[in-house]
Amino acid sequence: MNPAFRRILALLAVFAITYGLISTLRTWRSTGDWRSMIPGSLKHSEQFKPESFTLPEKAPLDLGGVELLSRLNDEYAKLTEAVVPSVVSIDTAGVRSEQLLDIWGQIRVRDYPTQGQGSGAIVTPQGHVVTNHHVIAGQQKIQVTLHGGKTYSAKLIGEDSLLDIAVLKIDSNETFTPLKMGDSSQTKVGQIVLALGNPFGLGETVTQGIISAKERSISDSQRDLFQTDAAINPGNSGGPLVNLRGEIIGINVAIFSPDKQNPGFQGVGFSIPSNDVKDALLEILERGRPVRGFLGLQMRDLDPAVRNALGYEEEFGAAVIGVSPRSPAQTAGLEALDVVQSLNHEKIRSATQLFSLIQRAKVGEVIDLEIWRKGQSMTVKATIAESGAATATTPPKTKSGSQTNEANRDEILKAMGIKVRDASVAERMRGYRGVIVTDVSPAGLATGQVEPGDLIIAVNNSRVNSASEFLSELATSAAVEDTVLHLIRDGQVLRVTLPALPQPE
Repeated sequence: MNPAFRRILALLAVFAITYGLISTLRTWRSTGDWRSMIPGSLKHSEQFKPESFTLPEKAPLDLGGVELLSRLNDEYAKLTEAVVPSVVSIDTAGVRSEQLLDIWGQIRVRDYPTQGQGSGAIVTPQGHVVTNHHVIAGQQKIQVTLHGGKTYSAKLIGEDSLLDIAVLKIDSNETFTPLKMGDSSQTKVGQIVLALGNPFGLGETVTQGIISAKERSISDSQRDLFQTDAAINPGNSGGPLVNLRGEIIGINVAIFSPDKQNPGFQGVGFSIPSNDVKDALLEILERGRPVRGFLGLQMRDLDPAVRNALGYEEEFGAAVIGVSPRSPAQTAGLEALDVVQSLNHEKIRSATQLFSLIQRAKVGEVIDLEIWRKGQSMTVKATIAESGAATATTPPKTKSGSQTNEANRDEILKAMGIKVRDASVAERMRGYRGVIVTDVSPAGLATGQVEPGDLIIAVNNSRVNSASEFLSELATSAAVEDTVLHLIRDGQVLRVTLPALPQPE
């Protein structure tokens, strides 16, 4: 045998023997018994001896010593048991399209599947469900799961995208257990509430907290919201916020989170007050769509710069910065630079409050507006019109002199070729103010200047807050003149001019 090879074998043998001795020594030192060095010896030579122990049988406190907490504990459980059967989990599925530009410069359309989750509350025995609009927006398939796991398909009855409310109908003839809508005007800061829903798809989750604040607004087009510290997470959207009577006093709609990519509960959640939800619910069930009041005002809060410019020193009010042509506000005699001090004797603290009061007013109602104009106070009467409807006292005339009607309005909008939607609550929380373009017709007059995804903030220098307001302004303007749109695209503010609708000779 080769001497070098023999030396290698000898070294390996020495290494193996040394390793074995060290391992055996460590085993003996850890057990203190030389028999432990024999494989399997402990298994056969020793048997397990049960430990001596005693578990306590008495609780640290008797329930009689914490009677109030005991009752509260039982009552929370009782409240939850009564409410949970009326809360549903919502799963959605659909197909969305996006336009892509290929290497040849051709526009290609790609479809891709979408899925979503949310929550809802049954509000009628017939199976009508209230949820958020953003939970079901753009989805073709809606499925609800009830307490106990039974699943049904559901259809969309109507939606109010500005309020972020949608009404569904469970596809069944069964009788369901509904929750009563409470009176949110009676809600107080500090009041105990429960939030129920389907966070992260877990289903039937209940959290407890209080009303942290009222009249919170995350947008000048969004009505006031309740703020709560009851834990609300993604998937809770559309679920009810209930009081201690089990009544719905709000519909959970949004959370505040500094991490926009991975939002999570930070102790600040928002809910739509039940009175607003109930109004929208009744309008949708009776008319198929929401109905809002409209005057045609563009408003601004009275910050120091506005007060100095107007010479206005009083405490209350909101400044008028524009009046829509042929609107109820113009008919009533309101003018730019007026200050609206009260509506039906309710003092105005902000432009948001004024918009909210106008939107809540009934169509056809005559309201009293106390205004300040160049140092003089006066009261004017205005008639509330329907937002998005034909509100002009005199229809606009085309260049040929003929007046536009609803048919002409539809033709004008079709010729312009712009489709828009309201910004969702989540988008408004990110600072969106205006309407979002969803599609532009290749044959429309806006092609090449307006693109899907653009955020339109004003028409002819008049700010727009909703899709219906934008379409009304566009139709009125495009019938008689070129229309200037102010929009935001990729973070840049742009100003584009759309040509007036061509008139026949």
